[in-house]
Amino acid sequence: MPVYMVDRSLPGVTIDQLAAAQKAAIDTSKKFTAQGKSVRYIRSTFVPGESHCMCLFEASNADLVKQVNEAAKIPFTRVTEAMDLTPK
Repeated sequence: MPVYMVDRSLPGVTIDQLAAAQKAAIDTSKKFTAQGKSVRYIRSTFVPGESHCMCLFEASNADLVKQVNEAAKIPFTRVTEAMDLTPK
């Protein structure tokens, strides 16, 4: 299944807010999957000096990833297909 990167600009975000957003992304992805819309949260990377966050999701299409983030009420600037090069 394709991997999508979600870019976020989160100026002023706290570590607690980041943790809550991550939990919302995970929980909402699980809800969508239970409804037959398969999407999986993979991980996030946050760059504090730039207030920039990048989150990876696995899904059949970018629109599904957008829907998950909108339902979770997590702001994002774009969703784009990416390659996850994590060694197995």
